[in-house]
Amino acid sequence: MSPWLIALLVILTVLVVGFTVLMIVGRRMQKKQEAAMPDIKAGAQQISMLIIDKKKIKLKEAGFPSIVLEQTPKYMRGAKVPVVKAKVGPRVMNLMCDDKIFDDVPVKKEVKALVNGIYIIEVKGLRNNGPVEEEKKGFFGRAKKEARKMAAEKAKKKSNKK
Repeated sequence: MSPWLIALLVILTVLVVGFTVLMIVGRRMQKKQEAAMPDIKAGAQQISMLIIDKKKIKLKEAGFPSIVLEQTPKYMRGAKVPVVKAKVGPRVMNLMCDDKIFDDVPVKKEVKALVNGIYIIEVKGLRNNGPVEEEKKGFFGRAKKEARKMAAEKAKKKSNKK
């Protein structure tokens, strides 16, 4: 056997073993999260809040209390987390958001949110229950917007003719 083939087989074996280990660890972490979710939802409260801003930033830069940083594992402190800046009553607070609902959180809107501590679990619109459409930038976003306007105008003209 040539040395290149042996090296290739060793590298391939290491990659397969590494991928398998990552799959097993990922499944275990997912099971832990699923087991903890009923406890998180049991202690949650529904709060009305005004969402000011949302972004994904590092946990250290998010402005959370020091106790939160102390309780998180060291490998997670540098990871980017979804953070929502919201006005809850008279106070402006930084809250951590669930990854699954981060894209659904409307900015500069008042919402009712299910919150446990500083963790937002679920968000429902208070004033408008429909999905929030952000304006798309660029040529194709403008073209789609104009096409929707034209279709709405045609539908309006049809209803006026009848």
